[in-house]
Amino acid sequence: MAVRAIQPRHPWEGKRVVLGVTGGIAAYKSVQLARDLTRLGAMVDVVMTAGAQRFVQPLSFQGVTGREVFTDLFAGSGPAAHIRLGVEADAVVVAPSTADFLARAAQGLADDLLTTLLLVTRAPVVLCPAMNERMYTHPQTQLNLRHLREGLHYTLAGPAEGALAHGEGAGPGRMLEPQEIVEHVGRALGRDPAWEGREVLVTAGPTREPLDPVRFLGNRSSGRMGFALAGAAWRRGSKVTLVTGPSPLPDPTGVTAKRVETGEEMKEEVLSHLHRADVLIFAAAVSDFRPEEPGDRKLKRSRTGDGMELRLSPTADIALSTLGNRKTGAVAVGFALETEDLIENARRKLKEKGFHLMAANNALDEGAGFEVDTNRITLLDAEGGVEELPLLPKEEVAERILDRLTHLFQDAE
Repeated sequence: MAVRAIQPRHPWEGKRVVLGVTGGIAAYKSVQLARDLTRLGAMVDVVMTAGAQRFVQPLSFQGVTGREVFTDLFAGSGPAAHIRLGVEADAVVVAPSTADFLARAAQGLADDLLTTLLLVTRAPVVLCPAMNERMYTHPQTQLNLRHLREGLHYTLAGPAEGALAHGEGAGPGRMLEPQEIVEHVGRALGRDPAWEGREVLVTAGPTREPLDPVRFLGNRSSGRMGFALAGAAWRRGSKVTLVTGPSPLPDPTGVTAKRVETGEEMKEEVLSHLHRADVLIFAAAVSDFRPEEPGDRKLKRSRTGDGMELRLSPTADIALSTLGNRKTGAVAVGFALETEDLIENARRKLKEKGFHLMAANNALDEGAGFEVDTNRITLLDAEGGVEELPLLPKEEVAERILDRLTHLFQDAE
């Protein structure tokens, strides 16, 4: 799969992010973190402790952000730098957060620029612990983490489990990867009161109906649209469950992902979460048919001759099957991928399946549909409204859809 360029987008674009870097071996990853946040459109001010400078040079961060790097409480932009940085920040992230830094932050010390600006800022703070396993599991560290999380309401992103510094083995204490931290910063920046506390259920990807143990009927969906919707809803503050068919994409950060194969498996998984969902987004490309009698052995030409007949049966309509069991007041969104009569078919599905919003797109449009990073959709609502969106990255399409749902929440209040 080709690597996609990172482009400025919501909720990072135009926001001021303070990136604190402390003296841990994982500090080298923070250069990539600063670069990614900058490419997403954030203005990144890097604050380095004395220990961090033993691992990475300030010039590296200046090179990827194009901005001044702050290293001392009484240097650079003057003695009031801690005030300005703390007041102007939309979010503060400290990666890595060493055991020493966590202890100082928990006690409210102000013995360097980074701890001082923490006392000034009222922006959301994301801490990314990184240390040896024995240090992380020490009761004092755990007490500090509990106070930071519950007393100061800081977000703790990680740590992950995995290989630690050379000679230290593996275990809990590894800093999250930059792309995961980026998402936690996105949630800090993108929280929306209209979405906080809501439970969102998203279906995504294709389904596979077995023909024999090695072959299946399916489609070319990658799941990218549904994954983008799940990630965007989580960044807005919701609890998100993603039910996805086979997809090469990694699970979105913060989202509970349930992976299934067949349409029936997807239906059962959806039904098990249905009673809690305030928002239902049916973005999966479910196979419409399945072989009536899948073989228990691989089909071979020597046994089938010059040809074979395949009898198919319709699969369950997952969205329709939930219609009578949805939570009272739940909002439902559907997707209609068509090759003809786009608006007519989408309008019919909107009504039949009880959707509040339908995203319709033509599979034959260039740059839309399966196996591409972009989509061109038309949004239809239950009141007869129609809105055509231009060709956009699927991440931007997801944001536009969630914006429309925000208006539906507000209208219902």
